[in-house]
Amino acid sequence: MSTDTKETLGFQAEVKQLLRLVTHSLYSNKEIFLRELISNASDACDKLRFEALSNKELYESDPELNIRVSFDKEAGTITVSDNGIGMARGEVIEHIGTIAKSGTREFFDRLTGDQAKDANLIGQFGVGFYSAFVVADRVTLLTRRAGLPASEGVRWESGGEGEYTLEAVERPGRGTEVTLHLRSEESDFLSGWRLREIIRRYSDHIMIPIRMQKEAWDNEKGAVSSEAGEETVNQASALWARSKSEITPEQYIEFYKHIAHDFEAPLAHSHARVEGRHEYTALLYLPARAPFDLWDREHRKGLKLYVRRVFIMDDAEHLTPPYLRFVRGVIDSNDLPLNVSREILQESNDVEAIRAGVVKRVLGMLEELAQGDKEKYRKFWQEFGRVLKEGIGEDLPNRERIAKLLRFASTHSGEETQDVSLDDYIARMKHGQAAIYYVTADGFNAARNSPHLEVFRKKGIEVLLMHDRVDEWLVASLTEYEGKKLVSVARGDLDLGVLADEEDRKAKQDAGELKDLLDAIKQSLGERIKEARVTNRLTESPACLVADQHDMSANLERLLKAAGQRVPGSKPILEINPSHPLVQRLKEEIGKERFADWSSILFEQALLAEGGSLEDPGSFVKRLNQLMLDLAGAGSRIWVPGK
Repeated sequence: MSTDTKETLGFQAEVKQLLRLVTHSLYSNKEIFLRELISNASDACDKLRFEALSNKELYESDPELNIRVSFDKEAGTITVSDNGIGMARGEVIEHIGTIAKSGTREFFDRLTGDQAKDANLIGQFGVGFYSAFVVADRVTLLTRRAGLPASEGVRWESGGEGEYTLEAVERPGRGTEVTLHLRSEESDFLSGWRLREIIRRYSDHIMIPIRMQKEAWDNEKGAVSSEAGEETVNQASALWARSKSEITPEQYIEFYKHIAHDFEAPLAHSHARVEGRHEYTALLYLPARAPFDLWDREHRKGLKLYVRRVFIMDDAEHLTPPYLRFVRGVIDSNDLPLNVSREILQESNDVEAIRAGVVKRVLGMLEELAQGDKEKYRKFWQEFGRVLKEGIGEDLPNRERIAKLLRFASTHSGEETQDVSLDDYIARMKHGQAAIYYVTADGFNAARNSPHLEVFRKKGIEVLLMHDRVDEWLVASLTEYEGKKLVSVARGDLDLGVLADEEDRKAKQDAGELKDLLDAIKQSLGERIKEARVTNRLTESPACLVADQHDMSANLERLLKAAGQRVPGSKPILEINPSHPLVQRLKEEIGKERFADWSSILFEQALLAEGGSLEDPGSFVKRLNQLMLDLAGAGSRIWVPGK
C-alpha cells in the first residue's frame, strides 16, 4: 500500500450537516443501512453491465457480477463488496465528499426535527450511503474503477465527522468494498442469521446474486459455525419477470424503495406484461412524495430500461412524456437491441408503442385512485398536480382523460385546497348556466379576492380559482370540457345569458348616461387603457381591469415578463361600477382640477386589485394622500417645507 498520496480532505458543508443528522439516530430503523449499501452495489453492477455493452474489456477476468456480505465478530466489522463499475479518485470525491444533486438547500430547509419525517426526506434526496454511520463510528471504502490499472485503487475512510482521508492503493479487483466498523452497542448485527434475514426482507428482489459464507449449526460446539463455500441469499431474479401471484405487497414496496431510493412506500403500482407486436414488461409506481428535482424537465430519472433482463439505462426519458416525469419503475423490452442508444430510442417505433402503453397505464392508475381512494389521490395531487396539468398542452390524444383528473380550488368552499374536479363543477352548475367560469392569478388570495368575482358571488355562481403558474397555459389549451366552454371572468364582455337579471340589463342602459364620464376618463388616462366602459361584474368595487377577448391576460403577461420574455404590450379595458359612490362623485369632478388624479387612482386601484404592479408607486401615494387631505378638509392646515 502506498502512503505518499494520502491526504485529508473536508466534507462539503451540506454533508457535514447531513452526517450530524444521521449519527444522531435519524433513521428509526437502523437495519436499513444494509439495504442502502446493497442497493448502491446493485446500481454499480448495473452500470458496469451497461458500459460493457460497448466495451467488453471492462469485465476484465471476472465476468460474473455479484455482491458479497460478510462480517467479522472479533474485528467488529461488516463488509459489503461488489465487482461492479467501481470509482476513480475524482468520482469518490464527487459522490461521497459532496452531495452532487440539485435542491441541496431545499432539502435542509425542509428538515423539521421530526425523525420519521426527516428520514423520508433523506430517502427522497438519495443519500443512502451515509446511513452507514447510523451503526458505524468509522467507515472504510476501497474501490477501483473498471478499466483502470490495479495501481489506481482508492482507499477512503472517515469517522463521520468533518473530514475524510483519501489515498492511492494497489487493488487487483475492480469494484467497491465498504467496511463498517460498528459501534459496540450495534454488535447484534454481527450475526449471519440476522444479516440474512435483513437481506431477504429488503433486498430479495435484487437481480445481482448476494452471497454470504455458508453457515450451519454445530451440535458439538452448540453454536453456528462456518462451512466451506458460499451461498446465494436472495432470489437473484428480476422481480418484474415473476408472476404477480408470486410477489407479495411487501416485495413490491421494497423493490420500489430500491429503484427510487425512497424511504416511503408508493401510493400505487401497476405490473403488466404486454404481448403482441411489441413485447415488454412494465412495473410502474406512483411515488407518495415529489423528489427535489421534480421541476427539472430536462433531467428525468423516472424509468429504468432493461432489454431482455440486461440493464441499459436508468434515465430513459423517452419512455414517458415530461408531464409524467414523476413515475418510477422498470421497462423490460424483448424487441429493442442490446446496444440501444438515446438516439435510437428517440426514433424507434417500438419506443413509441411502449411510451403510449406507459401513458395509458399511468392514467389508468390515477383514474382508479381518483375514483376508489380519494384520500390517496388528494396526496398525489398535492405533490404532483401542477406537473400533471402540463399534460393538457402536451398530450392532445389524452387531453380528455387528463382533464377528468384535474383538481382546482373554487369559490364553492373558498379553501386553498385543490379538490374540485371539472365534473364536480358541472354537477353544481346553475340551471341555464352555459359555461365553466374561472379566474387566474399569481396567488390564491389574489384569486379569491379578485373584484371580478363580485357578481358571481352575488348570484351564487361557482368560479374556479386558478393560482398555479401553469394554469395560464392550461386554459389556453383546454377551452372546452364536456361541451361547456371555459370562460375567464376577467376577459371580454361578461355575458351571463339566462342568468342575467334586471340589474345586469340596467348596467348597459347606464352606459349611455355615463358617456361623458367614460369619455373624460379615457381622455385623462390616454394610452394606459384601451377604453373605459360600464360593467355588470362589480357589486362592491368601483372599477376593475379586464383584457379584451383576444388579448393576452394580465397575469400571463406578468409571468412572461418575469421569465425574461419580450411581450407585446396590450392595453387593458377599465370597467367602472355605475352605482358606486366614488364613480358618482367622479361625475361631479368632470372638467375640474382634480379629475385626472381621481381617474388615475381609480385605474391604479384596479391594477393593484388584480395583482399588478404600479409603474410609479410614489405618484400614486402622493395623489392618494392629497385627495384624502382634500376630502378631510385639512389641506390648508398642513405645512409643506418649501411651499
